[in-house]
Amino acid sequence: MSLWRELWSRRSVFSLLQLWLLLQPCPADYCSWKGSGLSWDPHSRAVEQVHLRCTEGSLEWMYPARALRVILEPNLSSARHTAVCIKPSSHFQGANIYVERDGQLHLLVSEVEVPRLRQVSCFSTGTPQRVALFLQASPQRDISRRTAGFQYELLSNQSITGPDFQKMALVEAMCHPCDNMELLMAICSSDFVVRGSIQNVSHDLENQMSKVEVGVLQVYRQKNQIFRHDKSTGEWRGLIKTLLQCKVKKGAGDFLFTGNEHFGEAWLGCAPRFEEFRAVYQTASKKGANPCEFQFD
Repeated sequence: MSLWRELWSRRSVFSLLQLWLLLQPCPADYCSWKGSGLSWDPHSRAVEQVHLRCTEGSLEWMYPARALRVILEPNLSSARHTAVCIKPSSHFQGANIYVERDGQLHLLVSEVEVPRLRQVSCFSTGTPQRVALFLQASPQRDISRRTAGFQYELLSNQSITGPDFQKMALVEAMCHPCDNMELLMAICSSDFVVRGSIQNVSHDLENQMSKVEVGVLQVYRQKNQIFRHDKSTGEWRGLIKTLLQCKVKKGAGDFLFTGNEHFGEAWLGCAPRFEEFRAVYQTASKKGANPCEFQFD
């Protein structure tokens, strides 16, 4: 009898565990999503919804069919994001991207506008905690592979000028020289902090951007592998972007490059000469005014 009770008890526990697992909600903290229109019921008219709960991530929709609604709602109750930026994948095909606003759809990315597909599209948000995108599949006569994919970033404290949905560069560049406090804060909060020299500067007039090729002497911090070791030369190198209006020029000597990364690219922030930075930091350190510690070696 005791054996039967033990078996019944184990079965009950197992059944309760199964029920508990079935009742658990699916994980909601998705940063990225990948799916296919071929897996949907062809007779259903329902629009599939995808919830992405991070401030950055990606989406890949293969064989787009009908429509897909994407809700961006980061799991940060205190965050106030004022802008959303979308970067279509290099082979974006099969759909258009709209943003929902006041019950209406506004075109953000069109697959027929090839030049626009090379751009990052940004728009201001109406509600800081929730943004809805709508992907409408284009009519197709065959089932050849098409993929509508993009990366997204939710940004705060961004200055969006001009009309909404304007094609603009993702940048937090400061075209004016940083003051001492801005510089001290930059080494604490930037995605990358490197010491190096300017090897070359090229300008992209079409996109109003400049590209700074940097020969790196020391990497103090980087979020991703923007600055890499070149095995052929034995040197560390990296590429930093900034606005054309900043009028960056090649200069001799070592600089401290700081800035942030967007969509896998480095954007210039403060960039003082290294010795100038050292003097500012040492002065602040003696006064106990430096917001964070910085190791020179």
